[in-house]
Amino acid sequence: MNSETPLTPLHERFYRREQQAIPSARAFTRAILAAWEISERVDDITLCVSELTTNALVHGVPPGRGFRLRLVRDGAVVRLEVHDSGDGWPRLVGEGNADESGRGLLLVAALADSWGVAERHPGKVVWAEFAEGVSAAAPPPRGRPGPR
Repeated sequence: MNSETPLTPLHERFYRREQQAIPSARAFTRAILAAWEISERVDDITLCVSELTTNALVHGVPPGRGFRLRLVRDGAVVRLEVHDSGDGWPRLVGEGNADESGRGLLLVAALADSWGVAERHPGKVVWAEFAEGVSAAAPPPRGRPGPR
């Protein structure tokens, strides 16, 4: 864990470009959610962490670099952000598309209350928000609000 106490509203961790980063990011997320005493939607949040970190490793992290996972709590809302330095912009696959790529974002769009992509230099931030006591299935946002 970082030097902050578990009850602080912001935790982040940097991961190198390696396959072990995905289960490590899930474990980090579960530990922070437990420290925050969040029990609702833990599986939804953790699955979205898996999808977004996988996307970062496959599409957004050039060799020799890594990505940052940031978890922010603002009252009853948990926001996860995956920061990477790669170019390109994630997109949802269209219906009827047989392509395997892009399906993880469909899961994020279905599970998160809102999600989006923001620019950063270099790269981008893909984020998702989850409110306690709110069911998933919110439509994806139209705009591209930036990271908090």
